[in-house]
Amino acid sequence: MPFEPIQQEKLSYGVVRQIEGLILRGILRPGERLPSERELSERMGVSRPSLREALADLQDRGLLTTKAGAGVYVADVLGSAFAPALVKLFASHDDAVFDYISFRRDMEGLAAERAARLASGTDLKVIDTIFQKMEAAHQKRNPADEAHLDADFHLSIIEASHNIIMLHMMRSMYELLREGVFYNRSIMFKQRTTRDTLLGQHRAINLALQARDPIGARAAIEAHLSFVETALLDQKKTDRNEVFAQKRFEHEADR
Repeated sequence: MPFEPIQQEKLSYGVVRQIEGLILRGILRPGERLPSERELSERMGVSRPSLREALADLQDRGLLTTKAGAGVYVADVLGSAFAPALVKLFASHDDAVFDYISFRRDMEGLAAERAARLASGTDLKVIDTIFQKMEAAHQKRNPADEAHLDADFHLSIIEASHNIIMLHMMRSMYELLREGVFYNRSIMFKQRTTRDTLLGQHRAINLALQARDPIGARAAIEAHLSFVETALLDQKKTDRNEVFAQKRFEHEADR
């Protein structure tokens, strides 16, 4: 008969599974510091030896890392998504930028559609809270804060879609975007009219999600990223035209 005696689960294994789940769901993020050993053992209701055994197992498997005198951290598991040589290649070719936007449009459109159907009430509160922060940052006219919150807003939608594979894949790609590999986000926030338009687009996305409108949410995401694509193309044309304008100016000055 295909039955075996039931064995009680070791406490350390329960700790391992819980921390794995938090990392898998994106709740514990790369680089995030875990609470102290004493606090963690109290929160999880396990002895320190059981906790140490679990943390050692997670470190051996590369999910956690220890920094001398600083504690235990979630490992940078996203860093290996792209080889350094490929990252440099992305950064040096315009084709990668626009393929990236096209990929985001497809993936985030799907994520928004899923989030409108599957997100919990709390998921939607998170998205709305981030949007409210975006509105506040917009009034302060701080491009860096707006760009940072822009990324958080989009990632919160992906999180609310509850697809684990998509979450980690897109989070990895957003790290490259934050680092300016694909394009400099602050460029998008230089002009007042562009900033106002971007905020309005994010408002439309948020409203569709709060209304649980899958088709509207997807359409709003796609319209937003198409605008980003057009704005970047225009910026590249402007930069290219400026090179020739400078040459004309220098030539005129020398006549």
